[in-house]
Amino acid sequence: MIKKSISLTPEGKKDLEKELDELIKGRPMIAEKIATARSFGDLSENEEYSSARNEQKVAENRIAEIQEILKNAKVIRGGKKDKVTLGVTVTLTLGGKKMEYTLVGPTEANPLEGKISNESPIGKALMGHKIGDDFEFNGKKTKIIEIK
Repeated sequence: MIKKSISLTPEGKKDLEKELDELIKGRPMIAEKIATARSFGDLSENEEYSSARNEQKVAENRIAEIQEILKNAKVIRGGKKDKVTLGVTVTLTLGGKKMEYTLVGPTEANPLEGKISNESPIGKALMGHKIGDDFEFNGKKTKIIEIK
């Protein structure tokens, strides 16, 4: 089975490492919740126990997921700022509105923070364009203003 490399910005990698560290540090607290809930007796009707076990399952799954992402991570750097590539921040006009996006891999994408995936429709449309390029996206005139 071939593992797909996962593109991360240096900031995205650091954020995942921080989240992983926090999850690992939280393990003893979850174990303590389980032990406390177990002391209440009958586990079949013990909501605290079920809740703590579920919390443990979610945390352990996320730990495994982050470890797998980091193991397959390829850190991207903005490189030259002469065209839109992974890791750059691009300022553009889209249908007359000025917008700024940072192109990241799908793992880091968060449109509410202005981080869009290179695999998203707008990300695909932006890739490879240069400052000053005009093109249409979803029927709207789009122009690349700045790449940083």
